[in-house]
Amino acid sequence: MSKLDKTEVLSAFEAAYETANGKKPEITTKPGWYSIDGGKNLRLADVAELTKKLNSGKTAKTKKTKAAAPAKTQKKAPFTVVTENKEGYTAEESWIVELARKDHDCRLPRGVV
Repeated sequence: MSKLDKTEVLSAFEAAYETANGKKPEITTKPGWYSIDGGKNLRLADVAELTKKLNSGKTAKTKKTKAAAPAKTQKKAPFTVVTENKEGYTAEESWIVELARKDHDCRLPRGVV
């Protein structure tokens, strides 16, 4: 295993990141670990590997572990769709229909599904 020079690896990564993303990365250093733009902690060998990927052009941007705010979507019914048959609903189906009509999330009673 070859010894990696910390300053060389980080400066090469900064240059590759800047050419790929158009801005300088924010690198947080902890003993033995490096966090890039507040993302997942990486070892120096992982940073060197990421530099190779950035230089080869395989990745357009580095992955961030922070979840982006989810887009507003329509509220989905947490229950299955139930249609009334000739005999009416079963006990389970009537609970599903009753709780689906409410404007907030509800759980089915114990023993039902």
